[in-house]
Amino acid sequence: MSKSVSTESFKKLAGTDLAPSDWLEITQERINQFAEATNDHQFIHIDPDKAGRTAFGSTIAHGYLTLSLLSHLLAQNTVAPEGASMALNYGSDKVRYLTPVKVGQRIRARQKFVDIDEKRPGQWLCRIAVTVDIEGECVPALIAEILTMYIIE
Repeated sequence: MSKSVSTESFKKLAGTDLAPSDWLEITQERINQFAEATNDHQFIHIDPDKAGRTAFGSTIAHGYLTLSLLSHLLAQNTVAPEGASMALNYGSDKVRYLTPVKVGQRIRARQKFVDIDEKRPGQWLCRIAVTVDIEGECVPALIAEILTMYIIE
């Protein structure tokens, strides 16, 4: 869960690494549901037999599935300014998919507040460096900079 801190403490979080999220297993059911939601039915995601004959050896999660899970993963340990009524996805920069996530693997997210800027009174824009680790792998699944706008009303 996100923790609230005073706006003075929040401003000082720039440069701070937060605790990693819990591990989350990527199941075939989750991959199939994402394929249905996005109409992306490429065999490498949904056909275990055919995907098993590729260099990956199994189905793999959609890159966008991994990216979309950041909302859940980052919320576990993020910090928000006191009084924030909402956090809005403001965009993503420099998204790179480095290693595919195979079915059955577990991922977690690590985050670091890079910049925190009060754009208008009560509107805090944060640039957050994110790394999604794959349990047991040396190279992460993805790295990105995401932008989150906290609104204090």
